[in-house]
Amino acid sequence: MATHVTSGVTGKIGKVSTDGPDLSPPPERGPAGDAPAETGSVRAAKATARGVKGFARVTGRASKATVRTARKAAGAQGAERSGLNRLIELHAANAAGDSAFAIALAGTVFFAGATSGQRGPVLLFLGLTMVPFAIVAPLIGPFLDRFSHGRRWAIGATFALRAFLCWILAGTLSDGSPWFYVAALGVLVSSKAYGVAKAAAVPRLVPQEITLVKANGRVALAGVVGACASAPLAGAAYWIGPEWACRYAFLVFTVGTVAAILLPGKIDSSAGEESIDGPRGTGRRAGLPPQVAFALRANCGPRLLSGFLTMFMTFVLMTEPLDGWESKTKATLTVGLVVGAAGLGNTVGIVVASLARKINPAAMVVIALLADIVALVVATLFFSLLPLVLLGLTVGLMQYLAKVSLDSTIQAGVPVRAHASAFAKGDTTLQLAWVVGGFLGVILSYPAVNGIGLGFAAVLLTAWAVFVLRTSPSRRERNRPGSPVGATPG
Repeated sequence: MATHVTSGVTGKIGKVSTDGPDLSPPPERGPAGDAPAETGSVRAAKATARGVKGFARVTGRASKATVRTARKAAGAQGAERSGLNRLIELHAANAAGDSAFAIALAGTVFFAGATSGQRGPVLLFLGLTMVPFAIVAPLIGPFLDRFSHGRRWAIGATFALRAFLCWILAGTLSDGSPWFYVAALGVLVSSKAYGVAKAAAVPRLVPQEITLVKANGRVALAGVVGACASAPLAGAAYWIGPEWACRYAFLVFTVGTVAAILLPGKIDSSAGEESIDGPRGTGRRAGLPPQVAFALRANCGPRLLSGFLTMFMTFVLMTEPLDGWESKTKATLTVGLVVGAAGLGNTVGIVVASLARKINPAAMVVIALLADIVALVVATLFFSLLPLVLLGLTVGLMQYLAKVSLDSTIQAGVPVRAHASAFAKGDTTLQLAWVVGGFLGVILSYPAVNGIGLGFAAVLLTAWAVFVLRTSPSRRERNRPGSPVGATPG
């Protein structure tokens, strides 16, 4: 009996130490007294883990909801059925990769050259960009016309080449290798070739519910969203090292390569298409119609000014800062405000073009040209931060409104079967105009001549406006001998 009681007590109390009494404090009990209570640090760790898990869950849901909303918007009004939504998403990836590439170069060529006043490397860079593109540009449109059945692969090739070259660039940023310029040149030319190929592909995917102008607006807006979403990630990679920004661009362009190949097959269809420069039958001239050529000439002014303003302001504001903005940080901020205002103006232009019920294309291209001249004159006379920011805003806004007016003119004045060729030709011309403007911006930013830089640009743009107005179709029609009143140009 005693043995039974002893064993029972021992079983409840546990093993008794033979070395002496256990003097350690008894473990804390929970409210029920059946389990040890958690210490403060354990409770804090678990609360933190739950908070992180909850934040990740909410962030993940928000991200998924954002992606779903963006994809739903991209596929609205028949865009999903026609396949336009895929091209919209692809263009967002293109802008994301290009922004990462630009950030990777920020501390190597453009920004470093501007801060030190060394224009030689930037001139060399722009020269290498302009000269080959001036030779290649006239060939891109005809090449796409001849091999339009492989348009998906052409777009994919521009992504694949940029991915490869960005990986090469990642290894040349730190050692000053001459291959840096070659690789960077290849990325820029491939980016411009993508723009031409994309412009030729959009008309094949426009659904019946929207116009070609609206479709181009959606594609452009997707580019803005893609660049804005990618810039913080590329900036974080750049903080680790410029080569990591290039590697991030490599990943984006690699994904874009696959997405390009998976575009709808109708992009490759060339049934019914013809070249804008090809024969069109008896009595019809090849080339752009007069009203389209007029709109394209007018667009060259705002596009050239955009390239000029980007390069000129970067060098001038960094080497000779505005009064009160002399420190390096403040000078950098002024550059960001002016160039950022141009980007904001471009975004506002996209929104305005999307919401406007009707825009007169022939009038808008002239208004854009004249508005840029007025903004240039004001910035020249009152050279300070506010006029310069307003100049950037005007340039960005008018550049897009002029471009959307050109798109509308092509849609109305060019046969549907020649839309792809006409858009490719127009985009090629405008991209070359930007490079020419950038080249002039660097030349005129030298200390000896930068005081007249904006004034020279105003005079140049005014002379171009006079030339454009003198070659307008309506003026030519009025001056044609024996032209009947009210006749329309052919």
